[in-house]
Amino acid sequence: MAKEFNVPPVVFPSGASANLPNQRRAPASAPTFQPSRPTAGLGPNPNLPFMSFEIGSAQPSSSFSAAPVFAASTISSGSFEDEPPLLEELGINTRQIWRKTVSILNPIRVNSNLHEDADLSGPFIFLMAFGLFQLLAGKFYFGIILGWVTVAALFVYVVFNMLAGRSGNLDLYRCLSLVGYCMLPMVIFSAISLFVPHGGVVIFTMGSVFVLWSTRVCTQLLVELASGGEEHRGLIAYACWLVYMLFSLLVIF
Repeated sequence: MAKEFNVPPVVFPSGASANLPNQRRAPASAPTFQPSRPTAGLGPNPNLPFMSFEIGSAQPSSSFSAAPVFAASTISSGSFEDEPPLLEELGINTRQIWRKTVSILNPIRVNSNLHEDADLSGPFIFLMAFGLFQLLAGKFYFGIILGWVTVAALFVYVVFNMLAGRSGNLDLYRCLSLVGYCMLPMVIFSAISLFVPHGGVVIFTMGSVFVLWSTRVCTQLLVELASGGEEHRGLIAYACWLVYMLFSLLVIF
């Protein structure tokens, strides 16, 4: 026995029903669903006031109607030219560092006037170069070098002021600058030691020469730039010799 299925009637709009007389009309009691026709113009939705689909109806806002105008004439080209270089703003004077370096290269006649203005830029460059040459030799000593230089400068500072007494005017910043600049012979020794076999007489002889070079330059600068050390030049030289002897041992061993 076949099962009957109730098929809902198809309802057409009023305009279409007049042209189709043979179609079955739904009874009045049956619910009808009329599809909504799209409106002729896509106007703004009242439920969504912030959305508008009419392209022509949008009006430019008064707050953004005027584009920002940047006057190029207000920027003066000379303002950038008058500014100092970046290295000078950071307190790094390359010419002064070069002059101090050249003065250290001559251990017989050292110009102490160039070292009156203490700085740490040159010593930092020398210490990094010393550590780099040691790294090429297979020794990672960057932390040891920075720590030893700090302790060495503090040691020389204490020894000098104890010997000079109340007349000594050496400050720790100047002492650190002088000890760091006088590391230049140790940097040269570290570079040359890469091509010299270790464990022989040659490396020890070279180390002694460069230690004496650094000791002489550092002692002369300390005595001439700080008062009260002329009478104790030998003891100050001994303290400087101990400092640079330790750095030479890093290179040899």
